Amino acid sequence: MFQNKIKLLVTVLLLSFGLPFGPSPAFAELADHKKPIELEADQVIVDDAQKISTFSGNVRLSQGSLLILGEKIIVRQDDEGFLRVTSQGKPSSFRQKREAMEGYVEGYGELVEYDARAKTIDLHTQARLKRDLDEVFGEHITYNANTEVFQVAGSPGTEDTRPQRVRAVLQPKGSSNNPQTSNNNTPPE
Repeated sequence: MFQNKIKLLVTVLLLSFGLPFGPSPAFAELADHKKPIELEADQVIVDDAQKISTFSGNVRLSQGSLLILGEKIIVRQDDEGFLRVTSQGKPSSFRQKREAMEGYVEGYGELVEYDARAKTIDLHTQARLKRDLDEVFGEHITYNANTEVFQVAGSPGTEDTRPQRVRAVLQPKGSSNNPQTSNNNTPPE
């Protein structure tokens, strides 16, 4: 019963914000941004004056093929209606279907930040990003949805710890193991 009230409150909140949570066509399915945002949590605190909502306890945010999971998700809206979503968890995660391509982009980290204006996903602390069979690991990963470019950084280390290097597993683009090209008879660009 309590969860149904939270779902109703979230729907009313999202409709009152008129949230344009529109991911980039290069990154997400085109229809995603036209679908409603659904949030489920154990608890929510809504600050309409600051346009900030804090969801806590096994939080699930979805819109079309976009899915963000975490223990705590903070949703902020700027004056132009763009959203910034911050998700915390051990790990927190996101997943979204790629537009006009097979497969998903998915990522994990203790902190996940989605910026609708910049169309970026930032993954922090034990971060991992997977796109088809390609996978990268590091302490901070930024994925740009417009360009489909990811940037990975390790940690510098301290007196007591060694620097952490980044790691990547990248598949040949013409490989029959790559789901993006395996069903396609056209040569890679």
